Amino acid sequence: MDTKIGSIDESKPTNGDVCSPTNGSVATIQDSAPASALSVGSLEATLGRHLARRLVQAGVTDIFSVPGDFNLTLLDHLIAEPELKNIGCCNELNAGYAADGYARSRGVGACVVTFTVGGLSVLNAIAGAYSENLPVICIVGGPNSNDFGTNRILHHTIGLPDFTQELRCFQAVTCYQAVVNNLEDAHEQIDTAFYTALKESKPVYISISCNLAAIPHPTFIRDPVPFSLTPRSSNKIGLDAAVEATLEFLNKAVKPVIVGGVKLRVAKATDAFVQFADASGYAMAVMPSAKGLVPEHHPHFVGTYWGAVSTPFCSEIVESADAYIFAGPIFTDYSSVGYSLLLKKEKAIIVQPDRVTVANGQTFGCVLMSEFFTELAKRVKRNETAYENYQRIFVPQGNPNALKAKEPLRVNTMFQHIQKMLSNETTVIAETGDSWFNCQKLKLPQGCGYEFQMQYGSIGWAVGATLGYAQAVPEKRVLAFIGDGSFQVTAQDVSTMLRNGQKTIIFLINNGGYTIEVEIHDGPYNVIKNWNYTGLVDAIHNGEGKCWTAKVRHEEELVEAIKTATTEKKDSLCFIEVILHKNDTSKELLEWGSRVAAANGRPPNPQ
Repeated sequence: MDTKIGSIDESKPTNGDVCSPTNGSVATIQDSAPASALSVGSLEATLGRHLARRLVQAGVTDIFSVPGDFNLTLLDHLIAEPELKNIGCCNELNAGYAADGYARSRGVGACVVTFTVGGLSVLNAIAGAYSENLPVICIVGGPNSNDFGTNRILHHTIGLPDFTQELRCFQAVTCYQAVVNNLEDAHEQIDTAFYTALKESKPVYISISCNLAAIPHPTFIRDPVPFSLTPRSSNKIGLDAAVEATLEFLNKAVKPVIVGGVKLRVAKATDAFVQFADASGYAMAVMPSAKGLVPEHHPHFVGTYWGAVSTPFCSEIVESADAYIFAGPIFTDYSSVGYSLLLKKEKAIIVQPDRVTVANGQTFGCVLMSEFFTELAKRVKRNETAYENYQRIFVPQGNPNALKAKEPLRVNTMFQHIQKMLSNETTVIAETGDSWFNCQKLKLPQGCGYEFQMQYGSIGWAVGATLGYAQAVPEKRVLAFIGDGSFQVTAQDVSTMLRNGQKTIIFLINNGGYTIEVEIHDGPYNVIKNWNYTGLVDAIHNGEGKCWTAKVRHEEELVEAIKTATTEKKDSLCFIEVILHKNDTSKELLEWGSRVAAANGRPPNPQ
C-alpha cells in the first residue's frame, strides 16, 4: 500500500537532524488502493482496520500499547495491518512516554490503552506531550456502545454510572477528543482527530467502544475519502508589514543577535531560521529547550543561551546586544533561571509560529515564522559585529583535572569521554536532572540528534522516550543519560527495549538521590534506596535478546566500557552504571538550583 503523510526522509531538515517534517512541506494522506480492493463486508473495511490504515498513512508504523479487556478486539484489528507493529509496554505511563519520543523523530506517535485505569495512567505522559507540542494519538478502548446513557456501573471506573471522567481529564491535555460509540460518524471523528493533531501539533484522544472495532461499514472503504492537510500561509499584508518593521528596527542596531527557541519545531521553521542566520551574519544561539533543532556546526553558532548558566561567553554576547530576535521562545521560571535573565523588552523581537512582536511596538498576526524568516533573509543588512565580539572574548575551555589511577570518577571527566562518542549516527536523550546541564555542554556534530523534556520535566520520562525514539529511528544509536532516581520510576521498559532488539546505550548516573532537587531544596526525602542497577537489568535480560552491562567507578573502567559498547557490543543494548559522589554535580546546576530556589521562595505579595 503506497500511502503516506510525507516520508521519514522528507521529514529530515537539511542539517541532517531528525525532527519534524520539512519546512513548508504539505502533509498529505493519499490512498492508492483501487476502489474495488475492498468490499463493504470485507474484514479490511472495519473500524479497527480503518484506524490502523490512518495511523500508517500519518507516518506511524509502531504503536505502544498495554492490553486491557476494553481494547483487545481493537488491538486485533490494529496488528492485522501489515505495516503496523505493536510494541507492548510494561505500563501505560511508559507507553505514553514512548509515543512522545517516537513523535519527536517521526512527527507523530501513538499509544493504545484501556478505559480509565489505562487512560488515567497514561495521562501524565500525554500532558508532557501537550507541553512539548508533540502530536500523539492517544487511543483508548472504551465501554460497549450499549452501556452509554444507562445507569450501569462498569469495572475500571470509579464506581459511578458516568463514563465521562476519563474524557474530562483528557480535555485539559489534548486539542481534540473523539468518543466513538457509533459507526455513523466514526470516520469523520477519527479523521478530524488526526487532522487536528497534525495541524495543532498537540495530542488528541480517541475512545473506541469495544464492540465496534470489528464491524465493517461503507465509510471505511479506502478510496472514496481522501484526507489532506491544507498548507497554511501568511497574510501577505501582515507579512510585509512585519518584515518592514523588523528591518527598520534591526538596521538601527549595532550588534544584533538571533536566538532559537523550542517552537522552531512546531513552526517547521528550522531551515528558514538558518537561512536568515546565513544571510544576516548575526551571532546565533539557542535556548536550552531548542538544543538539537539548530545546527551547532554553523559558523556563527555561539552556544546555549540560558542566562547565568549559559555556555561560556554566550550570555555576555546575547545580553549585551542592542537587538535580539528570539524565534519561538518559551520563557519559564526554569528557562529564565528563576526569572533572572538580563533582557529588555524594548530590545527584543519575538517571533512565534504565527505572529511577530517588535520591541514595545506592534504585534503582527497571521505571519508564519518560516515565511517571515525567509523574507527577512532576502532583505536583511549583514552585520557580524556581535559574532566578532564573541571571537574577541572567547577562550577555549580547558580540560578537567586529570584523575589518578583508580581515583573515583568525576562527572566532568565522564562527559569529556561522552563528547568523543557523538556522531551523525547518534542521538542524545537527557533525563530531567543534572543530565540537563551536563548534556547541554556537549557539542553536537552535524546530524547528531538531541532531545529532552524541559517544559514538563517529568522524572522517568527518558526511559519511555528512549524506547520510542530508538524504535522510530533504528539506524541511530541512542545515548540516554538517566539519573538513578528517575530510573526507579520507569525502569521496567528496558525489558521492551530488549524485546525489540534495540541497541541503545544507557548511562545510569548513580549518585544516591534526586540531585537536582537537592540543589533546589535539600532534605531526607531526596535520598533514595540504592539498587544494584546492573543486576536489575541482568535479571530483566534473563538470557533473552542482546544485552551487556557494566558498573564503572573509575575513569579507566569508563573508557573500557565505552570501547566495549561501541565495538564488540555495538549491536546490543548496553547499560553502563556510573558511580559518582552524591555531591558531584555540574557548576551550572549549583547556580541554577540556587536561583530557582530563590524564585520558589519569594514571600507573598502584600495584600
